[in-house]
Amino acid sequence: MLTRNIIIGLLSAWAFTVPVASQAADKPEDAIAMVNKGLSYLQKNGKEALIREVNQKNPDFLVGDLYLYVRSIDGPILAHPINPKLIGKNMLELPDAEGKLYRKEIVELAKTKGKGWVDYRYNNPVTKKIEAKSTYLVRSGDIILEAGIYKGN
Repeated sequence: MLTRNIIIGLLSAWAFTVPVASQAADKPEDAIAMVNKGLSYLQKNGKEALIREVNQKNPDFLVGDLYLYVRSIDGPILAHPINPKLIGKNMLELPDAEGKLYRKEIVELAKTKGKGWVDYRYNNPVTKKIEAKSTYLVRSGDIILEAGIYKGN
């Protein structure tokens, strides 16, 4: 009985540590895959359906600390599964931790090249530290699909 309890305890401890470890290791290809998943959904179901699903925290678009969000080509956030208070807000003039207007850069890159990466410094809610972050974006019509990853310091 003691051995069974030890095994159950170890398995329980393992179950709680595995998701944390996998969340901390988001890679560039994870962000690209998330945006591509959003693009695929958009093409099949339309813009309004994508916005609704992202805002309703569809698990296809929210995995650990990696998530898809949608911005209008003019700047306002249309869908955000983590912070719904951002929806409808245009924060293009709000800089990152070092003064970079990275949101403007996201919109400009979307308008000029249609896709790519933007690097900036942002508060990581897990570590509570300002860290390097990189967002992958793709423009589709009048919206921008985005997913960001923390790169550490």
